[in-house]
Amino acid sequence: MLFYTVRRLLSLIPVLLGMTLIVFMMIHFIPGDPVGTILGNKATEETKEAMRHELGLYEPLHIQYLTYLKKLAQGDLGHSIRTNAPISEEIGPYLAATLELTLVSVSIAIFAGIHLGILSAWKEKSWFDYMVMLLALLAVSLPLFWLALMEQWIFALKLKWLPSVGRLGAGESVKAFTHLYVIDTLLAGRLDQLWTVFKHLILPSVTLAVIPTAIIARQTRSSLLEVLSSDYIRTARAKGLSQMMVVYRHAMKNALIPIVTLVGLMVGSLLGSAVLTEVIFGWPGMGRYIYQAISYRDYPVIQSGVLTIATIFMVINLVVDLLYACIDPRVKYQ
Repeated sequence: MLFYTVRRLLSLIPVLLGMTLIVFMMIHFIPGDPVGTILGNKATEETKEAMRHELGLYEPLHIQYLTYLKKLAQGDLGHSIRTNAPISEEIGPYLAATLELTLVSVSIAIFAGIHLGILSAWKEKSWFDYMVMLLALLAVSLPLFWLALMEQWIFALKLKWLPSVGRLGAGESVKAFTHLYVIDTLLAGRLDQLWTVFKHLILPSVTLAVIPTAIIARQTRSSLLEVLSSDYIRTARAKGLSQMMVVYRHAMKNALIPIVTLVGLMVGSLLGSAVLTEVIFGWPGMGRYIYQAISYRDYPVIQSGVLTIATIFMVINLVVDLLYACIDPRVKYQ
């Protein structure tokens, strides 16, 4: 296990290098002048030229790329062109906001998706099974932006049950320890703010969780039905075990591996979907951070943001691979 883990960690290095090269080239081929965007049309040509030299935009692309890699190796993500702040310091709160939203969404999707899939497999070909699968089909077909706007319109504007934008109410602030507001409010002993944080989390997290819930439910049902037809399950039933014991204690162990794989992919998908969700709900996360950087042609922020998300996605895939041995002892790593 240790040798496999080290080997997988080393294999991430060329993947990350390839990711940095792809992102670097794509960004520099985007039409438009970042200096003109930053300084505006009223800036003199001399001022624009000075900034281009300062940013190294006249250097050959391979020199710019090597300079970028050298800074990355030193732990320097560079400075934002728009705010002139160090990205390594600026990115923390945005990353924490996205991780909090993603973790809540994944928790909802895993809990609801797995249990709906189990009940569908348990009651195969019943009205409940058909209804869940129909709702799952509708859920994966819904455009994410439409679902987000409908939730805002119904629950925020019409019913006024939940806030429609932001992480906190207007004028409120949380004493930041981790920038994860759920944890920070608990550490500060502010249970009133914790309820406010939860209310702001509901709409964006449910929006992100709808599609993964449907996909996980369908995969759980399919995997569980395959396992339930196995000989050892028939033996367990012949011993007089209850259906709940058969499903949860025996069948789910062997049905979990494809579900865990799917959940790992879903986390990466949620990180990508967060861009649209965060913009609609005014959520100050990585998606909105990168969106603003694209609008201002802020190359260092775009590169750092995409690289951060790609790194998280690869680490999640590594964790999923390592979980296989915990779920099924028959899995051996060579």
